[in-house]
Amino acid sequence: MDKADISLAFFGASGGCGLFALKKAVAAGYTCIALCRNPSKLEAHFPALPANLIIKPGNAHAQADVAACLQAVPSPSSSPLSSAPRLVDAVYFTIGGAFNAKNFSIDDPDVCRKGITTLHDAIAALRAQGFPGRPLVVVGSTTGISKHKRDVPLMMMPMYSIMLKQPHKDKKAMEDIVVAGPERFVLVRPSFLTDGEKPDRKIRVAVEDPDKGVERLENGYFISREDVGRWVFENLLMGGGAPNQYEGKAVGITW
Repeated sequence: MDKADISLAFFGASGGCGLFALKKAVAAGYTCIALCRNPSKLEAHFPALPANLIIKPGNAHAQADVAACLQAVPSPSSSPLSSAPRLVDAVYFTIGGAFNAKNFSIDDPDVCRKGITTLHDAIAALRAQGFPGRPLVVVGSTTGISKHKRDVPLMMMPMYSIMLKQPHKDKKAMEDIVVAGPERFVLVRPSFLTDGEKPDRKIRVAVEDPDKGVERLENGYFISREDVGRWVFENLLMGGGAPNQYEGKAVGITW
């Protein structure tokens, strides 16, 4: 299949890890559909809007808005078969709230839980309308919430357990919905996020089966948003979410 015939949906890509994965996907020639509450924020990163990037205004908690981004967009050269209505090939879900350092909370304490529920409902509704497909749902989560083993350095535990307690509660609720749901998935748990791409720095990957436990443990302090986006694109989105070794797993990525 031509890259332009592969459709990728992005939720939460106006900044952070989602934005950097989106940039990689657009540059590689994939058809990308991004939902944004404020399209101008994303458009600022693409002054000359590429033909393979479709930005849709809307809310990730509104099922109709989400559903509009989950329908594959055929390229002008698509065959009649690949032009038939279907679901996108993969989804990268990285929505989140604004963190308030004064009370260690976010503006919407259930932003991730509500968003992933809406995503699942939108996929189910489109299937009921006759849209075929099983997109790989790549979910941006966090280290520090594994029920099996500590995956952050001991020195960072106070920050994780106090400052990030409420946002992580929401991430855990989101993960539980994903694992219990019917969709293909990969949970991506990066270490504490920084800025600045470091392409020469090795990215270590931890692997956990959400039910059976840790398969490979890695422990680290930081990783950049740029490197998370690059890793997600190269390992999960490139090729349109084809089956891979991380499907059905939680992967922790760190420097």
